[in-house]
Amino acid sequence: MSSQPNLRAEGTKNTKNGQVGLGSAKRNLISCIFVFFRGCIVFKLVFGVESGAMETKKIKRALISVSDKTGLLDLARALKEANVEILSTGGTAKLLADNGVPVVKISDHTGQPEIMDGRVKSLHPKIHGGLLGVRDNPSHMADMEKHGITPIDLVCVNLYPFEQTAAKAGVGDDEVIENIDIGGSSMIRSAAKNHRDVVVLTDSADYKEIIKAVQSGAGATYEQRRRLAQKAFTRTAAYDRAISDYFTGAKGEESLKLDLCKAQSLRYGENPHQTASFYTAGDDLIYTGANQLHGKELSYNNILDISAALGLAREFSEQCAVIIKHTNPCGMATDKDQLAAYKKAYECDTVSAFGSVLSFNTTLTAKTAEEIGKTFVEAVVAPDFEEKAVEILKQKKNIRIIKPKNFWLADGLQLRTVTGGLLAQSPDGILLNESDLKVVSKRQPTPVEMADMRFAYAVAKHVKSNAIIYARDGRAFGIGAGQMSRVDSSKIAIIKAQGPVKGCVMASDAFFPFRDGIDAAGKEGITAVISPGGSVRDDEVIKAADEYGMAMVFTGVRHFRH
Repeated sequence: MSSQPNLRAEGTKNTKNGQVGLGSAKRNLISCIFVFFRGCIVFKLVFGVESGAMETKKIKRALISVSDKTGLLDLARALKEANVEILSTGGTAKLLADNGVPVVKISDHTGQPEIMDGRVKSLHPKIHGGLLGVRDNPSHMADMEKHGITPIDLVCVNLYPFEQTAAKAGVGDDEVIENIDIGGSSMIRSAAKNHRDVVVLTDSADYKEIIKAVQSGAGATYEQRRRLAQKAFTRTAAYDRAISDYFTGAKGEESLKLDLCKAQSLRYGENPHQTASFYTAGDDLIYTGANQLHGKELSYNNILDISAALGLAREFSEQCAVIIKHTNPCGMATDKDQLAAYKKAYECDTVSAFGSVLSFNTTLTAKTAEEIGKTFVEAVVAPDFEEKAVEILKQKKNIRIIKPKNFWLADGLQLRTVTGGLLAQSPDGILLNESDLKVVSKRQPTPVEMADMRFAYAVAKHVKSNAIIYARDGRAFGIGAGQMSRVDSSKIAIIKAQGPVKGCVMASDAFFPFRDGIDAAGKEGITAVISPGGSVRDDEVIKAADEYGMAMVFTGVRHFRH
């Protein structure tokens, strides 16, 4: 028999007296302690994080200063209930105070007044020292105590709306520059840098999880703080990029840099076998998060259709209803009464309206919501919703209700991938120039025909080429989309009309290369035509219009959409 000791028995029990082998237990304990501390050292070397940073951090003092007030009161009330002191300024402070949430003005906290029309208010050591001071660094804490600096545990800031301001038509340089946020960006970066101790919120979509963390009494975890810091740096990077693009000019650049963050992983792409994600240059102002009031998560195709619906709805200052299917309008109408506008839009193509996306450019009413509930639609988008309208729509479990933070957000640089590269172009921001309108037919259009042609041309701008629209009295009667020949689009528009189009006007997104499109329309009683003109056979096309007694107007502006 071997004389080698039984190590397993020695490490567990002395069989003679039944007692644990204390010498071996001590050695095991020492080994465990050594392994633990070695693990801590390795963790710090690999991840660069002190173990203290991994703790859940309670929030005792918060600084809130936001341009977009979405969800703000819910967050502030949760902080108030948790006895969190709130520092604030300007319109944010007023809103909170008016709603019973006590605030300490930043100027009172720092002991310095706001100066230079508010340009300088938060750029102060008591703000940035409170954000940047590392809580378990004795030197930092000594400096804070010496200079009367108190810790700030949460920063909730969204930046001045620079991108939206710069995108406004006719905006002046002074207004754009005044919307460059300095203090907000600085606070976001300070808080994000010290995320080991500070929570930073730049997107209202993240308020709910922090409200839950505050209400739990435990506070925010390190994983939450780290993720929110990453999101904050992504936002400031995109913001700075937008400012740089404004000063350099987006068009004509020799290089194009994209700063995008994933806003949402999508279930799949255009088809189930394709993976997909939605990326944005900063805070998503339209689709995900706080923009969605109800319904299933948006799909890849939903986002495409919503974008198309928004584009057409924003084309009109008059109250309108838009119905989109596969990015093409299948119904469109304007009316002083929203319900009437929707009914007229729906009647354009009742078959294609099934499974569509709807957009309205005014607050959705309960009456319209009741009518929408009679058919299946994927999503409804509007700048606002009556409370009763939301209740009615929510009776449909899966319908997406979208209230964009910025319904009127202008399109920016348009990008499209192609094999081996990327195409970039400025948005199609012009409908037509009134001074360039030219009546080329013998007959002049009536004022009513002219109004109908402007309406039809606006719709044609948002239909896939080749596009033909038949319209009358502020509504589309027939839409011919995406055909390889213009005459086929003319014929399809007649079929889609589901009834006579006599007395309608016709709009075309591009010139008629032959007279056959005019012949197809003339035989159906179309009275007027609007198109860009510019074909080598314009004379032939004009002659055809005269033969049918049509009025014909050339715009000189083409609206191809591929």
